[in-house]
Amino acid sequence: MSILVINAGSSSIKYQLFDMPSQQVLSSGLVDRIGESQSLHRHQWLDNNSNRQSHEVTVQISDHHQALEKVVAQLTQRGTLDSLDDLTAIGHRVVHGGEAFKQPVMITAEVIDAIKAMIPLAPLHNPANLEGIEVSQTLCPKVPQVAVFDTAFHQTMPAHAFHYAVPDHLYRDYHVRRYGFHGTSHHYVAKLAAEFLATDLSQLNLITLHLGNGCSAAAIKSGQCIDTSMGMTPLEGLIMGTRSGDIDPALHFYLMRESKLTPDQLEKLLNKESGLKGICGLSDMREVADKAQQGEAQAQLARAMFAYRVKKFIGSYYAVLGRVDAIVFTGGIGENDAALRQQICGELEGLGIQLESAAPQKSGTVMSLHSAESRVKVLVIQTNEELEIALSAQTLIAQPA
Repeated sequence: MSILVINAGSSSIKYQLFDMPSQQVLSSGLVDRIGESQSLHRHQWLDNNSNRQSHEVTVQISDHHQALEKVVAQLTQRGTLDSLDDLTAIGHRVVHGGEAFKQPVMITAEVIDAIKAMIPLAPLHNPANLEGIEVSQTLCPKVPQVAVFDTAFHQTMPAHAFHYAVPDHLYRDYHVRRYGFHGTSHHYVAKLAAEFLATDLSQLNLITLHLGNGCSAAAIKSGQCIDTSMGMTPLEGLIMGTRSGDIDPALHFYLMRESKLTPDQLEKLLNKESGLKGICGLSDMREVADKAQQGEAQAQLARAMFAYRVKKFIGSYYAVLGRVDAIVFTGGIGENDAALRQQICGELEGLGIQLESAAPQKSGTVMSLHSAESRVKVLVIQTNEELEIALSAQTLIAQPA
């Protein structure tokens, strides 16, 4: 069973070809800078001896249709796929499913229309996701296509968690509410945490922390998300690489009056020029950590602010859940920055959170950090959103029509 996972962005396409159910990655790659004169196509595959090979070329790729044609050419020329008809399914990442989609779905004309209707909620992402779907349908008309939504896992949030305290007609007329993102990642690591703890997910209360260039937290009660830090857009919540996270809403009006910023300029400032970058000039936490170790005050401030914000969400979600069985760190920062994890979990002994001073214990892709005395388990789990999309597609196509 071969399942191709496609993540189409506005100027890029990431892809992985999985052999299922073994979950082995047969081929993977990236087409970047689509529409520019010097587009990049990087492709990796397993040869007949199961050795990983790679090929990279810089060439002009004008649009997503041409990009996917080149992806198909690489998959069939360099890899184990003889033809597109060998594909069992294609799974697509779709950023915004609004309230319409609470789980992965087979892509139909009605689903495409619904994704189009969600474009005002994700104008930078849904059009690109749609383009990947439509081109794939053209190139592979006989292959079942599955959509997996970043927002779907969070649609179990109760009304008191997803509503904003604004006039209710804004929700009814303009769909103003909290949706949350990174749902595919939160769901994936929650399932692995349950497997590691040998407990059914429906019996667990978890706080999952997806910490990367984009960051979000989720409160998971009895296996279902009941709150998450991102809101109507990915700007709300934690401090991120270039996004501000939570701020006083009146700051917008103040800056527009005093700095004469236009709405577009303000949106760019909060999404592209804030967060870690706004505090210390660097958006990559690895570079921030290096500067902090060298004694640079703004870098140290950025890490302190980042950890403090995550710690506050742990506390608030603990209060909401009532009982927490485990905290899960994932994402590039969550998986690799041990010092920051220590900073986040420090002084939380009163909540039953205590890290082990010795080397962490690792089992497969799961690493445990908690001490024997800790009431709350603390885990590091490597996320794999592409695999979760492939698993979702595998499950969906196995169901009766």
